[in-house]
Amino acid sequence: MTDVTNILVRIEEGDTSAAEKLLPLVYEELRKLAAAKLGNEKPGQTLQATALVHEAYLRLVDVEKAQHWNSRGHFFGAAAEAIRRILVENARRKGRPKHGGDRKRVDLEESVLLTDDRAVQLLALEEAIVKLVEESPEKAELVKLRYFAGLTHQEAAKALGISRATADRYWAYAKVFLYCEMEDATVS
Repeated sequence: MTDVTNILVRIEEGDTSAAEKLLPLVYEELRKLAAAKLGNEKPGQTLQATALVHEAYLRLVDVEKAQHWNSRGHFFGAAAEAIRRILVENARRKGRPKHGGDRKRVDLEESVLLTDDRAVQLLALEEAIVKLVEESPEKAELVKLRYFAGLTHQEAAKALGISRATADRYWAYAKVFLYCEMEDATVS
């Protein structure tokens, strides 16, 4: 077992000092994942990659809610899920009237600012993923690993314990499914 897997087992067993040792081992990889996801967001986001990593990490190693980690791949799959949920929560929060969701931001240098479609797209993707989870959880997990964790096709297949050919079929199906769901959402 790798150092990460050993530490994850110790966290599961309730060793509070193990959580402190895990962060330095996985921090850079989590930071790269978070930076990649935030790189797709509109400039001027209030959510920074460091804050996203810290929030995801806190959700993952909450000692009061000990979780079972089968492997490093399982941990990073859960990290992808945590990052996805945080981004979706942030998009929903920004869409609420209390947080200015019903107002348009006006740039001082431009008289008209393009609408923030990224938050709308992320929420449409979230709805489509929720439907995909209901239809085929294993295909949804592949999407999360590829899109939110930034894993390559081969890495995601390995993390899920499936062959490359199976991953290819899952990916082809998931792309079409998500596209159709998101198209239906924009037409409605």
